[in-house]
Amino acid sequence: MDQIRVHDKIFVPFIAADQIKRRVEELAQQISADYKDKRPLLLAVLNGSFMFAADLFRSLTIDAEISFIKIASYQGMRSSGKVVTAIGMEQDLGGRDIILVEDIVDTGKTLHHFIPTLQQQHPASIAVATFLHKPDATIFPLTLTYVGFSIPNRFVVGYGLDYDGLGRNHYQVYQLAEETTKES
Repeated sequence: MDQIRVHDKIFVPFIAADQIKRRVEELAQQISADYKDKRPLLLAVLNGSFMFAADLFRSLTIDAEISFIKIASYQGMRSSGKVVTAIGMEQDLGGRDIILVEDIVDTGKTLHHFIPTLQQQHPASIAVATFLHKPDATIFPLTLTYVGFSIPNRFVVGYGLDYDGLGRNHYQVYQLAEETTKES
């Protein structure tokens, strides 16, 4: 088994790199078709979405722009309960088609509290593209336009996702090993 250790936890393979590559290309095709006569601005949410955002952006076949913002509600393995905007947006979003690019949506709290901030700038539209979605964990109402993978409510690392800053650099996604043994 191809397991990894991140801090004090063991993680086992969950989504292979080739599956990720195929799915990101499918999402890019869908976005390219949906925005074929537009020039969307992808707002990638740092830090976790940087790998997904880069691969998605490179796979688009339309003119598009990308910018990065930092909003966070995580510390360790749990949501901190408060949304913090650390790096703001310098661009005028008025009349723009915005695609928020997230690494993972679980409770939905971060985006639920952040999207109204974007709406105050009067964009033409706001869509959300997330690499992972945990439907069983979602408690805040959100519309997710583009979803890479819907997954069970498990703790995962890799492909930009971290555990206290580590584990982001893996090409595939790993899940916490102790969560797989609970199912057996």
